[in-house]
Amino acid sequence: MQQRYNNIAILFHWLIALLIIGAFTMGVVMTDMPGITPTKLKYYSWHKWAGVTILALAALRLLWRLSHRAPAYPDSMPTWQKSAANLLHGLLYVLMFAIPLSGYFYTLSAGFPVVYFGLFELPVLMGPDPALKPVLKAVHYWLNMGLLGAVGAHVLAALKHHFIDRDGVLKRMMPSA
Repeated sequence: MQQRYNNIAILFHWLIALLIIGAFTMGVVMTDMPGITPTKLKYYSWHKWAGVTILALAALRLLWRLSHRAPAYPDSMPTWQKSAANLLHGLLYVLMFAIPLSGYFYTLSAGFPVVYFGLFELPVLMGPDPALKPVLKAVHYWLNMGLLGAVGAHVLAALKHHFIDRDGVLKRMMPSA
């Protein structure tokens, strides 16, 4: 029985986690900046680039996950915890797709294209829509708040397994030394 995730899965996990932390932080910082300044516009670009990268890596991660079995949970783990873990992981995957897509459509509804790293423009799937813009902004915000809660639960569960249960669940996703 496999005791830990493989190195590719671990790489996807931690790379996406770091990008999410960076994009979330950038989102908070840039939306708190007053006015429209070159720095604020730069942060918006970086935020969008991170979102597109997260979306692409999430797609690759999902494909990898569908073709590679996750290590089994410990036998000592109650069934309800296994079910909760599976639901939480499913929610995290949904949010890894929904948040960048909601940001993309919010940007398009505001009348701005998304130009990835200044190299190529993503397809414009809708035109500016002043009525839809505040709805998409709220959707993007609340999906992010949901992600904040889900990541918090994920981290707390991992720490519980490591420090209280001492069952090796956290070690399955840690890079090898």
